[in-house]
Amino acid sequence: MRFKIIMASVKPVLTDKIVDAAKDAGATGATIIPARGTGIHEAKTFFGLSLEAQTDIIMFLLAENLVDKILHTIGEVGKFDKPGTGIAFVMPVDQVIGLESQIDRFKEEVGE
Repeated sequence: MRFKIIMASVKPVLTDKIVDAAKDAGATGATIIPARGTGIHEAKTFFGLSLEAQTDIIMFLLAENLVDKILHTIGEVGKFDKPGTGIAFVMPVDQVIGLESQIDRFKEEVGE
């Protein structure tokens, strides 16, 4: 069985909406990491202090066959086609442990 990770950087106000949509599309869960980010525009300053944008990093570990559907779903829900709303990318996963409780479900989804 092959797995991939989708990592999405999103505004915190969209996190729950994106995770819920991904679950509706077949994701079994997500890991959410609070973060800060900068883009092509300089960070705003207030009395000499930098005000960097808060963001959440959402990680989805997925069976390979679900990746395209879920990536499309989170892009639509997060409105990633608009500047400054978020980005997502996919990375391969070489090895996984700790999924024993979910492995039967994954196998059903890929028809193994």
